[in-house]
Amino acid sequence: MRGAMEEILKTRGLKAYYGEQEILRGIDMTIPRNRVTAIMGPSGCGKTTLIRCFNRMHEATPGARIEGKIWLEGKDLMSMNPIQVRRMVGMVFQKPNPFPTMSIYENVLAGYRLNGIKLKRQEEQRIVEEALKKAGLWDEVKDSLRRRGTFLSGGQQQRLCIARALAVNPRLLLMDEPTSALDPKATRRVEELIGHLKETVTVVVVTHNVAQAGRVADYTAFLYWGELIEFGPTSRLFTTPQDPRTEEYLTGKFG
Repeated sequence: MRGAMEEILKTRGLKAYYGEQEILRGIDMTIPRNRVTAIMGPSGCGKTTLIRCFNRMHEATPGARIEGKIWLEGKDLMSMNPIQVRRMVGMVFQKPNPFPTMSIYENVLAGYRLNGIKLKRQEEQRIVEEALKKAGLWDEVKDSLRRRGTFLSGGQQQRLCIARALAVNPRLLLMDEPTSALDPKATRRVEELIGHLKETVTVVVVTHNVAQAGRVADYTAFLYWGELIEFGPTSRLFTTPQDPRTEEYLTGKFG
């Protein structure tokens, strides 16, 4: 058993807007280090917007802005260089999106190449092998590294995207509905992988799938219309929710 919960990211009074529309309504939340945190809630409740605030992607949208505070490892996120933030906070999207013109090898190294970071060949090879092993993909692709990433199956492509995110050694990995485009077998592989990843990186998973949150998450947040209704250990939140709206969502009365 680990000791007291150590935080990696904290928000206070976090609000997010698209133009005049308020999407997040004063979120106070603390993400624990080396745990899996699920953010669940019905479609359109602000889940994706919330994690896009964590890596400074929300503000990159024209007309979008945030208010309130976010701290990453004790530092004010909004005063950090966005490029530095995105190296510390990786992201995996809903649909697998390997770069189509790049090989598997090049896809894993894309974070370095796009930021103009030059590596020695030996270092490249080490990073590629380590990242693919962490993503549970090395044994399947080690003899095909020069083939394009798009030749892989959907589940393998998503694990390649996870490897790409892990290659730059992020502190925090955000996953936005990472299995929604996958079949049940590939979904199971990714869920098992998430369980292993928390040994080396903190994971935040957005999902509207209640069962998935129950399977993969140590902590769960329930969002509803931009408000954080409830947040706590998954085992407690699923068995004794404190708010009737959480209970209604968990039992399928809406969502």
